[in-house]
Amino acid sequence: MGKILDYAQPSLQGTLRIPGDKSVSHRSIMFGAIGEGTTTVEGFLQSDDCLATIDCFSKLGVEISVDGESVQIKSDGIGAWQEPREILYTGNSGTTTRLMLGILAGSNVSSVLIGDESIQKRPMKRVTAPLKQMGAHFIGREDAQFTPIAVEGTKLNAIHYQMPVASAQVKSAILLAALHAEGETVVEEMETSRDHTEKMLQHFGAEISVDNKTIRLKGGQKLHGTHVVVPGDISSAAFFLVAGAIVPNSKLTLTNVGLNKTRTGIIDVLQAMGAKMSINDSDNNSHEEMGTIGIESSSLKGTEIGGDLIPRLIDEIPVIALLATQAEGKTIIKNAEELKVKETNRIDAVVNELKKLGANITATDDGMIIEGPTPLHGGDLTSYGDHRIGMMAAIASLITSSPVTLDDTACIAVSYPTFFEQLDSVRNS
Repeated sequence: MGKILDYAQPSLQGTLRIPGDKSVSHRSIMFGAIGEGTTTVEGFLQSDDCLATIDCFSKLGVEISVDGESVQIKSDGIGAWQEPREILYTGNSGTTTRLMLGILAGSNVSSVLIGDESIQKRPMKRVTAPLKQMGAHFIGREDAQFTPIAVEGTKLNAIHYQMPVASAQVKSAILLAALHAEGETVVEEMETSRDHTEKMLQHFGAEISVDNKTIRLKGGQKLHGTHVVVPGDISSAAFFLVAGAIVPNSKLTLTNVGLNKTRTGIIDVLQAMGAKMSINDSDNNSHEEMGTIGIESSSLKGTEIGGDLIPRLIDEIPVIALLATQAEGKTIIKNAEELKVKETNRIDAVVNELKKLGANITATDDGMIIEGPTPLHGGDLTSYGDHRIGMMAAIASLITSSPVTLDDTACIAVSYPTFFEQLDSVRNS
């Protein structure tokens, strides 16, 4: 049954602590399991996706204990993993699925990965193809293009790989395989994608060279358990940044926000559109930058979004499209073909759902064009089982003239289990 979102034109006031970054939370578990010794994680995101990663490594015999946002991982290294008796279920998590393929390829165990209905439609050959060049053994549908995929761990060889797409998941899968490959692996990016894997490799004691868009990693290195502080997820913060900018008479302060420069494209867009915002870096013990962002109701103007900015905000495009409906003039989003192979085809999904609310928005082959500002009305919306489409719909309902009914809100727990709780805490009807 759908959820009726009727917020009666509220203003938003208050302070929110943004939950842990999903990308960093995933990697903290993975690197802790690969490394030798004890890893402690602070600020872990207890979302469905991240818990799927924990479940996979638990089935491999890694000792993991969870206490709220604190996680402890005890491991004797990848060589001590046990062959899993059960299929490794990755849920809705593309990060878990693709990075696990890279990790398992160079292990000494055989396993089978499968995800939910959405994951079974998402392309895996972009990962399995370069891993096969390293000597990896996969068996799966359409030549390991789709899950379920069986992985037979084996010895790998280094490769020199030029990335055909800007994808942190593909890059990370190769680098994780390279840890256990013979020789030095070189990855050349077409555009710089999020660099959490490179940062965390260094944090766990690996030597890695990053020179502009060229990354070098020698195989045979061991990782060592350490302490990880997870910053707040800027992809989650993006929904409240947009809400604060478009909902009248609003003023929000978002703390604990990750400010990794490969992820801050949403901030660049808000600034280009004239949003009233402030950013203060925080002193912290994290290997990732974090800080506090203030945002308030703003008079916005359209802008053009494309090129090397796209990898820095790819997950935020659905809510950026909503933002653009309230900006004066035309906003063009281009070079975003990657949206077609997310949890759903997000170009079509965003355009279809915002049109239902009265937005002036048109799909293109690689993005969308939005004309604004446009008053939005209510309607019956579909999330497509995609957490970011679901949250976009919820934020849109804050400015519609009548209620919005959303068919599925459960999918939001994939990345932001406390989303509605936090929204209610800053809403002043």
